[in-house]
Amino acid sequence: MRTIRIGSVGLGRLGLAHAENIATKIMHAELTALCDLNGDLLNRTADRLGVKHRFSSFEEMIALEELDAVCLASPSGLHTKQIAAALAAGKHVFSEKPLGVTVEECKEAEKAVEAHGDRVFMLGFMRRFDESYMYAHKKVMAGEIGKPVLFRSYSQDPEKFIDGAIAFAGHSGGQFLDMAVHDIDLARWFLNSEPVSVTALGGCYAHPEFGQYKDGDNVSCLMQFGNDAMVFLFAGRTAPHGYNVETEIIGTKGILRIASVPQKNLVEILDNGGVRRECSENFLERFGSSYINEIQEFVYCILEGRQPGVTVYDGTRVSEIAYKCKESFELNKQLRF
Repeated sequence: MRTIRIGSVGLGRLGLAHAENIATKIMHAELTALCDLNGDLLNRTADRLGVKHRFSSFEEMIALEELDAVCLASPSGLHTKQIAAALAAGKHVFSEKPLGVTVEECKEAEKAVEAHGDRVFMLGFMRRFDESYMYAHKKVMAGEIGKPVLFRSYSQDPEKFIDGAIAFAGHSGGQFLDMAVHDIDLARWFLNSEPVSVTALGGCYAHPEFGQYKDGDNVSCLMQFGNDAMVFLFAGRTAPHGYNVETEIIGTKGILRIASVPQKNLVEILDNGGVRRECSENFLERFGSSYINEIQEFVYCILEGRQPGVTVYDGTRVSEIAYKCKESFELNKQLRF
């Protein structure tokens, strides 16, 4: 089986993780090139991972003839143009979310993908590749919990990282687009349906800085889906206990809960503070294996000549829903899709 030669763009927290995974953990893949504007970081990382080709220009990197594919972990505002340019250069493309920072940009990405149907395009909704979520999804699809009645999902970032969230708030698109997109994607995936109405609310309970962007530090929404299922989502920035993602699917014949008690591992600590379990520190720790699984699927799709289950249209639809949630939050009223 041949080796897929990948160029990775962006060396932030997630971009660095993708680069390390491609270089050391993905079968039938080779990290052939790296691209980042920070020259020192680029060279240090490339030296450590044994990467020969190094670029500060994305356009120069995708012109590298030996490159088969690119992994985009660049700033969100660059995704749409980079997707189109890489596809036009004959490369397969894996892009981190969001597909675009506006729905209009997402539509442009759709056109680019449609114009290059012989290329593989995949969007990084990594929770679909978490072992627990995949296991639960199979049970729901098999009808083991009956008809889904309620989908509930929480995403909470630790309070100790709030400074970074505030600094990024002006470019994030808001809580629903920045954080809740993963929960929205899971709801669509588990329920195999689309929302018909939404009521969103929340506020700046601890950090008024988010208010200038018409956003909150903790937000939520209640949606009715086309199959009559209820969906409740919560996204928060002020968790005191650590990174916390949990999901519950209530059906007519059973209930599934995923990570209802957030924990780093299976260790229990017994000391003068009582009996406790530590939480994951961040998304990279909680979903480390998911990031490996999704890139591995991307590589297999290229090798097998098939398209992945996560498509460009999922990226657009999730963005449309997230923006409708944001609009409902800003207007404080129920909206129809």
